[in-house]
Amino acid sequence: MNVSFIKQMKNLEREVLMKSVELDDDGDDFQFELDDFNADEEIIAVAPKCVRCNTCVGECPVSAIEPANIFKIAKITDKCVKCEICVQSCPVSAIKLINNSVIYNNEDERDVIEYNVANVSCPHRVVRMNSISIDYSVDNNWDDCARLCPTNAFTLEFREFFDDLNMDIGIELIDDELYPYINEKMCIGCGACREISLNDFAISLDRYIGPIVHSRNVEINQDSCVNCYLCEENCPTGAIELVDGEVRLDNDKCIRCVECTKHCPVGALKRVNIK
Repeated sequence: MNVSFIKQMKNLEREVLMKSVELDDDGDDFQFELDDFNADEEIIAVAPKCVRCNTCVGECPVSAIEPANIFKIAKITDKCVKCEICVQSCPVSAIKLINNSVIYNNEDERDVIEYNVANVSCPHRVVRMNSISIDYSVDNNWDDCARLCPTNAFTLEFREFFDDLNMDIGIELIDDELYPYINEKMCIGCGACREISLNDFAISLDRYIGPIVHSRNVEINQDSCVNCYLCEENCPTGAIELVDGEVRLDNDKCIRCVECTKHCPVGALKRVNIK
């Protein structure tokens, strides 16, 4: 998805003026001036196709995601540090990394502000089902499990279906009653069925989640560092420390977020793409 649009400066000026009036300013001496402006912001958002598996919640290193449930999808909160691990970990690619840019050029005769929104490609971790099983002896909200399965691997079937497979599920089947079935060849191990189950013992899942794929590194300019300790104080994983006036970065702990680069007052830390 790539979206671009413009906003006339006169419309923006009118909106700011209206806000000024709301703040008990009479607006008589209101003047609106804007210098050249260019800003880029990284946004991480959850798309409606979220299957409520909460894999992102478990993988987020800073607890910045509100868990999903049967009624609502997961939500990225203000605690997000833009490490992109949730984007990599979502089994159904429902979490999107978006670049949002705003540009204003004083010399542009159109006198507009330009907005650009674009999806950013991101590497994806391996999420794989090793084994999955159903405990047919317990009651559960099987219809919800089937409804939210992204690959239709989880279905509800009648007795004849299991008879045709010569499959013994450990209980006596009743005619005209539906029972859960998981096609293991179609299951991707997302865990949505297990996560939304009202019975904690209804579904057992063993899955593999591969290592994080780092597409960025943190570049350190030791000569620019002023030893303010802001990077160390704000690193959410304790990956950065100052030792004898030098910034030391533990790459195994570093999640490549924006906290150290955002707080560095002299630009001694920079997040750069791996070529």
